Amino acid sequence: MALCILYSRARVGIHAPAVTVEVHLANGLPSLSMVGLPEMAVKESKDRVRGALLNGRFRFPDGRVTINLAPADLPKEGGRFDLPIALGILGASDQIPIHALDRYEFIGELALSGALRPVNGVLPVALAAHRAGRELILPHDNVAEAALVNGLVLRPATHLREVCDHLSGSRPLPTFEQPITSAHGQPQYPELAEVRGQEHAKRALEIAAAGAHSLLLIGPPGTGKSMLANRLPGLLPPLTDEEALEAAAIRSVSDRDLFEPSRWRERPFRSPHHTASGAALVGGGSNPRPGEISLAHQGVLFLDELPEYDRKVLEVLREPLESGHIDISRAARQARFPARFQLIAAMNPCPCGYLGDNSGRCHCSADQIARYRARISGPLLDRIDMHIEVPRLEVSRLAGARPTDTETTARVRERVIAARARQRDRANKPNNVLGPSEIDRDCVLDDAGRRLMEQALMRLALSARAYHRILKVARTIADLHATPAITVTHLSEAIGYRRLDRGASGG
Repeated sequence: MALCILYSRARVGIHAPAVTVEVHLANGLPSLSMVGLPEMAVKESKDRVRGALLNGRFRFPDGRVTINLAPADLPKEGGRFDLPIALGILGASDQIPIHALDRYEFIGELALSGALRPVNGVLPVALAAHRAGRELILPHDNVAEAALVNGLVLRPATHLREVCDHLSGSRPLPTFEQPITSAHGQPQYPELAEVRGQEHAKRALEIAAAGAHSLLLIGPPGTGKSMLANRLPGLLPPLTDEEALEAAAIRSVSDRDLFEPSRWRERPFRSPHHTASGAALVGGGSNPRPGEISLAHQGVLFLDELPEYDRKVLEVLREPLESGHIDISRAARQARFPARFQLIAAMNPCPCGYLGDNSGRCHCSADQIARYRARISGPLLDRIDMHIEVPRLEVSRLAGARPTDTETTARVRERVIAARARQRDRANKPNNVLGPSEIDRDCVLDDAGRRLMEQALMRLALSARAYHRILKVARTIADLHATPAITVTHLSEAIGYRRLDRGASGG
């Protein structure tokens, strides 16, 4: 009888809990059993491992082989345990030494030939292995992703035989050395100066970037709403290493083909189609996976043609907009995914899209316009900080030469970074996520400001939530102007960004 113990990692949300792979070889009729709550893909690893061992010219042991994936109450999925299971069988049958196995963690799917295939969710595994102080042996196609974890010793392999030669000491696997600084360049974003005109909307975009505020763009088709939204990520401050790794880990567990390690520092920009379901937006599945709001974590979620989304789908945004995360519960599993995104939405002013256009081609009735706008619930609209009209441009502004004094993305980003620095020094967070006590402390109004807010509350029928959001936007405008106190000028501009508010309340 022999026992071999190795270490691997499962996937739960964006976390990689430890899994101990125990392989026991005993006398008896030849059999192989697997315990520890494996799913079908894990159970199928028995046949993949047997084929890989035989085709790799190893001996598959006679007798009773029992494989335990501990802890038993942790669900396991996918082919990520193929490599540690195969090595455990070889160790239990004395075909490889087992004295140094506790130095490593193993992950990888096996082909029948013994070749190592990549798996999803390697970045969380690498982060956890680094915290555990172990080296990671993994498929070569996963190494660029795992190399984002600075200080982790990686040993990539392409075949089971290479791993066995390393463990036996005959041919050590080379370590993969790629400093974290070489895994990224300067992210490239669309240029703000390419957007002609729309100075009011550009100003709102700058304020949204400076305070992490949500924004609704309302205007006829072809006025540049999508172009403006696409340029918001370039105005945001650069991601820190921690923020970039957290956002990258979400993409890693979602789909390996979606994640490009060379672009790990880019702010995410997600733009789902209006036919997307609620599960596609927030995540789901029997084994919960992240949705669009989590894939937009630390970046931008752009919802074009907002009224065309199913109303029930839009309602699922309300909680994560406030909390910055989403909890997905299933009968046997629960997972929490981060969802701290900036919502940018766009819509037409009426069903045909040309309300207020000088051409006079809009023939929508007042009832049609009201029904169209009612597709967006009051509570959701109330959670969007700024509502901006994006009018049609005159032909002369489109056909003329591009102005030389148009502000560039880099120039606006400098002001945004400076404003975020003031917010970080004051409250260690963007203005959009200030709590009630922090608003009372940092968004103090003078007598003139209080009188102006009272008038706005009565005229616009604002809710308490909208009142607080106006204060936070005003605080951001003051930060952009490097002003310690909120003035009437700052407050007036902030109120102007709620003029399209419908007086939504509660919810």
